[in-house]
Formats: sequence, C-alpha cells, structure tokens
Amino acid sequence: MNRSRFLVSSAGALTVFAIAPPARADSDVVDIALTAAPLPFQLPGGHVVPLLAYNASVPGPVMRVTRGQRIRVRYRNATNIPTSVHWHGQVIPNAMDGVAGITQPPVLPGGSFVYEFEPAPSGTRWYHDHGFHMGMIRGLFGLFVIEDPSDEPADAEYALVFHDISDMSSVDAALRGTSAAPDIDPPGSPERAEMPSMPGMPGMASTTPMGDMLAYRAHLVNGGIYPHARSLPVRVGQRIRLRVLNASAADTRYICFAGHALRVTHADGNRLPEAMSVDALRVGAGERYDAYVEIAKPGAWLLQGISADPLIAQQAVAFATDARYLATPQSSPQTLEGVRFFTYELAGGSSARIDDRGVTKRVSLRITGGTYGDPRWMIDGGVWPHTPKISVHRGDRVLVKFTNDSDMEHPMHLHGHTFRLVEVGGTPLLRPLAKDVSLVPGAHGTSTWIFDAKAFPGRWLLHCHNEIHMMAGLMTEVVYS
Repeated sequence: MNRSRFLVSSAGALTVFAIAPPARADSDVVDIALTAAPLPFQLPGGHVVPLLAYNASVPGPVMRVTRGQRIRVRYRNATNIPTSVHWHGQVIPNAMDGVAGITQPPVLPGGSFVYEFEPAPSGTRWYHDHGFHMGMIRGLFGLFVIEDPSDEPADAEYALVFHDISDMSSVDAALRGTSAAPDIDPPGSPERAEMPSMPGMPGMASTTPMGDMLAYRAHLVNGGIYPHARSLPVRVGQRIRLRVLNASAADTRYICFAGHALRVTHADGNRLPEAMSVDALRVGAGERYDAYVEIAKPGAWLLQGISADPLIAQQAVAFATDARYLATPQSSPQTLEGVRFFTYELAGGSSARIDDRGVTKRVSLRITGGTYGDPRWMIDGGVWPHTPKISVHRGDRVLVKFTNDSDMEHPMHLHGHTFRLVEVGGTPLLRPLAKDVSLVPGAHGTSTWIFDAKAFPGRWLLHCHNEIHMMAGLMTEVVYS
C-alpha cells in the first residue's frame, strides 16, 4: 500500500516517521500493539512532568488504515489508573466505543483489551482515553486516519496535534474534587481556581468562571515547543495537506499558517459542502480540520496558535524550504483583528429556516453552570447521570437543540454518530455541516443538530469535550430502545 509520511511525536521533539502500522499476514486487517504507560516528559529548561503516553510518545502514534480495512488494536494498560480507548468520530459497534463503565469494563492497571472493528467513516479521526481519571489530560491521545482514495491529492501530508501539558497538581486537585469512583460512578465537582481573562478573543468570555481552565505548563504541537522543535521541510511548488487536531482538554485554538491561505476541505474528517479559504482555523477541543496550503516561494513560516496568552506563542512549528530561512521565520500577529477565520456560519452560509424534513423526534437541552460558588455543569438542571436521556428507536431522525445559558462556549460531542449541524447562534445553515463535535456559543447561544438513529444499539454518550466540564456533570446519553 502507498502510505504517506506523517508527523508523530517523541517526548519533547517533532520527529518524522513512516507510520505504516505493523500489519499481519492478513492484509485486510491492520494489527497494532498499543500500550499506555508512564512517561517522564522533559520541558525546555529541564523541568520534568510525569505524563502518561501511548507507546512512549505524546501524542501517541498516528494510526492509519485504508477505507475498508479492519483494525485490531491489542491494548495493554501499564499505568496505575483504570483506562479505556475511545475511537472518536467512529461509527462502530457500541462494545468497541471505549467508554469505561459504559460500553466496556475499565481496563485495570496491568490489564488488557482487544479492540477490533472496521473503521468508518473515512477521514481525520482520533483516539484517546475515556475513563474517569483524566487520562487524556495526562497524555493519552493520538491521531487516527482512515484514508479516502477519493480525496484530493497532495505532494506532502502532515498530522499536526495541538495539545497542552497541564500542571499535574491542578489535574490531581480537579480529580480529587470529583465524586467519581475509580471506574464507573458519575463525575462530580472539580475544585476551581481563578484564571486570567483573554480580552478581545472571539468565543471567550471576558471573565472566566473559576476552574474552567487548567493551569498549564506548556502548549505544544506534536510534542514540540517552539523554538525547540524541529522544522518541517517543504518545497516551492508543493501542495501540502494539513490534518489538524485540537487535543486540548479545555480550550479553543485559533491557528494560522503565516503568509498563506488555508483551503479548508474537511471538518471532523467529513468533507465540507464547499471548500473554503480562510486566514486561520478556529478549532474547538476535540475538533479536526483538513486544509491544503500552496508553497509558492522560498522561505520559512510558522504554523501557530494565536492568543493573548504568551505561552501559546510557543505552540508553533516552522515549515521551511531551506534551513537558511529558519533564523527569522515569518510569524502571525497575535490578534484576530482583521483575520478571516473559519466559522460554521462562513462554511455553511445562512438560510431563512432549518431544513428539518423527516425529523421524527425533537429534543431541547439547556446548559447551565459555571457560576461562582457552584461547581456543577448541568443539562436541564441535572448532573450526569441524572441528566435527561435521549431515547431513540432505530430509524428515528432526531433534532437536538442546545441553549447555552452559561458564559462559556461548549464543544459538545456525540459518540457513535455523525450529526448535521443545521443552526448556530440563531443562524440556520444553508449547507449543514457533517460533524461529531461542535461549539455551542455562550450567553444564551443556541446550536441545533440533526442525526439519524442508525448506529449500533446501545448507550452512546453526548458530552462536553472540555474534560473538566464533563467530569463536573455536563454529559447525557443517546439510548436505543
């Protein structure tokens, strides 16, 4: 099989690997050994952070299969916490969804589990821990690509995982503040600590409720921190494809490729109704975007996060046609003023009304929480598991409308389904977007999904992909009757 070269990470530095998985003799099945284990991660300056890692790498190895192949992942838990592996964005049997205590027993320390399924749909997906011990925040995540032979060709392709290293004491404090049992009990309420505001950044409140942002040690791309990470080679005339994942446990990222337009073709691995060019991506926690870039002239440029937080300036990687340009790579101003960045409204256009043809079930969910003195995040006044469940029958077409009465946007994620985003912030979309995560705007903002209940029977989580919010109760389930 032809396999592109992808970027994956080693501790603290960008490294290029050929990432063809170690296939068995049966070429229809890609067989992968995946081990979660402790990893001392050294930051520039020598500080060591105790993380967890898949196959000794943060992020974990990029998994890659071709549409129609099966994958068999032999998972071993060598950490000291119960874990599981969730295959984010995949429409697969419920028993393979990888949620500890919901779709499978947690994989206990020293234990193992075999995941086997035919990945679908195609596109840029990812995998991460889905227990109640914040394994994802600690480093258990990686990119998963299902090749689609009908995609536009590219001369080079890069997987770019934007992620964070949190202060482990803040993670431990959050975990101690929950009432979650080691594996299956419902999340409780994390401790909170005031964090600085981010003035002038769209989608972020000017004042942040306590505890909604973790204390960070660093912001990284593929395990590297600029300027300590290796640069990535490109050539004049190349058309490169970027597969971008925001693996942050909490924060939206704005990402720019200095001096270049980003031609966005896919959202969450799903083809957009129409490709569009933007100056920057807006990527919520858990979201992915595919974008093409044309390298028209010699030079070096930073692909970087844009933020008022000076730490995020280090969340960058340099692309260069020649090492001589690396001394002063072109960067982007740390402001969104005048920047055309990706939004659902730009991608979908506006319509007079929602196209709700064929809808057989309508559900309204109200998000509240994040107030001072009350650590809970709630749906319709309840904290999971006491939130209203969405009961469906196979064949239903379900419309879900969120109203967010909190001050923060929430990246809501539905397991086991691809939904169509048909409305956001009061604007019906002319061209609905196929997604598995979407940001619900704050301050009484709305968002509406439509999905077809044709998944495998079982319990499918619907939750905020801000890990702290999920642990504090912002979660419900789609349950097949």
